[in-house]
Amino acid sequence: MTLLLIDGDIIAYKAATSAETPINWGDGLWTLHCHEADVAVRIEDQIGKLLNEAPVQDCIVALSDKDNFRKKIAPYYKANRSNVRRPMLLGWARTFITEKYNTVIYRGLEADDVLGILGSSNEDTIIWSEDKDLRTVPAKHWIDGEVVEIGEIEADHNFFVQTLTGDSTDNYKGCPSVGAKTAEKILEFGDGWGAVVRAFISKGLSEEVALENARLARILRNGEYDTDTGEVKLWKSTKTT
Repeated sequence: MTLLLIDGDIIAYKAATSAETPINWGDGLWTLHCHEADVAVRIEDQIGKLLNEAPVQDCIVALSDKDNFRKKIAPYYKANRSNVRRPMLLGWARTFITEKYNTVIYRGLEADDVLGILGSSNEDTIIWSEDKDLRTVPAKHWIDGEVVEIGEIEADHNFFVQTLTGDSTDNYKGCPSVGAKTAEKILEFGDGWGAVVRAFISKGLSEEVALENARLARILRNGEYDTDTGEVKLWKSTKTT
């Protein structure tokens, strides 16, 4: 049986956000209201559509834990989201998902990491997420209506690109002034991690800064997390620079 590994964070957020409805009470007064039933329908529609379209028989939904190991690496990780309002029923949406679907939450991990670990450890799975970061995971992916298999070499390349470019959404900067095209040029004739480190050094930064960005960018894979202890095996290069 093939399972679709679904990014539940995205499903819950989209459902809770789209179900909010503004009301104009007059005299300049506006409020938002949201019905649990509307959120539930949106979740079921999203997941049902994925299950109908993808070549799978069932699904596992991944959700993020309340704790995040990356914040121990860098307290600034996702700190830019602290003052952003969340949808009113986001918490309810997460609870609904856990009650209705086979849901996996690993201590200290984000949903992305759960997808990465499960997807890279089981050939009978296909990962679905709208987050391009998941393309750093060697696994089968459901992308734009088709199964795309990303091998380890391609996944590692995408991981190095992500380390160089950073992610403004997650609040880590990568290598200054390096966008996707520049990152591809850096890696085109380089030696992977060595090329990444030299790019950081050329900007007056250390290998330690490059490693911190790499560990923030790294979506965990099979063997990089102990489900019993909750311990993360932080990424480090096996090659010298």
